[in-house]
Amino acid sequence: MAFDKASVRDAEVDGKRVLVRVDFNVPLDGQEVTDDTRIRAALPTIEYLTGAGAKVILCSHLGRPKGQVVPELSLAPAARRLSELTGKAVVMASDVGGEDSRAKADRLEPGGILLLENTRYEAGETDNDPELASRLAGLADIYVDDAFGAAHRAHASTAGVAGHLPAYAGLLLEKEVENLTSVAADPERPLVVVLGGSKVSDKVGVIDRFLEIADQILIGGAMCFPFFKAQGHTIGNSLCQDEDIPLAEDALRKAAAGRCELVLPTDLTLGREFSADTETEALAGTDVPDGWMGLDIGPQSASDYASRISTAGTVLWNGPMGAFELDPFAGGTRTVAEAVAAAPGFTVVGGGDSVAALVKFELTGDVDWVSTGGGASLELLEGKTLPGVAALNDR
Repeated sequence: MAFDKASVRDAEVDGKRVLVRVDFNVPLDGQEVTDDTRIRAALPTIEYLTGAGAKVILCSHLGRPKGQVVPELSLAPAARRLSELTGKAVVMASDVGGEDSRAKADRLEPGGILLLENTRYEAGETDNDPELASRLAGLADIYVDDAFGAAHRAHASTAGVAGHLPAYAGLLLEKEVENLTSVAADPERPLVVVLGGSKVSDKVGVIDRFLEIADQILIGGAMCFPFFKAQGHTIGNSLCQDEDIPLAEDALRKAAAGRCELVLPTDLTLGREFSADTETEALAGTDVPDGWMGLDIGPQSASDYASRISTAGTVLWNGPMGAFELDPFAGGTRTVAEAVAAAPGFTVVGGGDSVAALVKFELTGDVDWVSTGGGASLELLEGKTLPGVAALNDR
């Protein structure tokens, strides 16, 4: 599906100050960035702009400081990592569009990079405060949104700023929207959707939409227990939210009446408790006995899912098949991750945990598109309009 918003490539940026909203919401260990995936994802836009002679002013949130200055959530470690990746000096401002930001933006040379401090140090960021949006817009001539991970939020540094300046999509945002919408709009068949994670309520919008579009939806993770409960199986101590059971019943009814096959695991790996050194048990069926919890799909289900993925024209995977962070329960997620990586069709992976699994199993480079957005990718897949995208200029 063609992207209908103006791209940064359409903008005249030479000598202009360009405010770029990036997603540097990265994990930190003290002063070190432990995973720089999101910083690397922003490099094409940053390097495009610096190469074209723009004065680049970056802004991002990090964590949830809730309008307070929390030194542990400073973007300074991200600035250092960006400097290492670009080989350029990255100037750090101590505020968000305040005096220090203005002074440093004024001194910026063409090709230079300035990073503002954590936008969520300002209470007005999450409230889309017009005063903060106007202050940020005052730093620049042009606005570029490249923060797909924050595109589902109407915040001051996303939708707010876009109301004040010519607003363009960054290269990452553009590719995210194109790749994720193409899965639903024009997929090569068969389209196989693999959904895991802990709650049906988190994915019910995606399930509903793809029951009408996909050929198969494969369910894994703790999400399968509301489905089993709805079918009358026992689930032992497995994770299951009561409000998820009617949602699962509804999805089973829709699947029975439609053409999309909704596939559930046929075997499970059980544990006594959520721990890597707990007692484990292979269960040939899906009736979990008392005192046990299902913590992974079983090897038979994993093999069945892998085989379905291997013949797909398009694969969308969002959510792990079990507690993959615990070694005894990583098998299902590993098998599915390897199948997605080896699949000949077009493969798209979204959601933080699925991406973490790809990283853990060293398979990131074997997938066609790895989305940087969690909530944003789900909302886009549900068919919703993202406020951060809607606010940009039309092409």
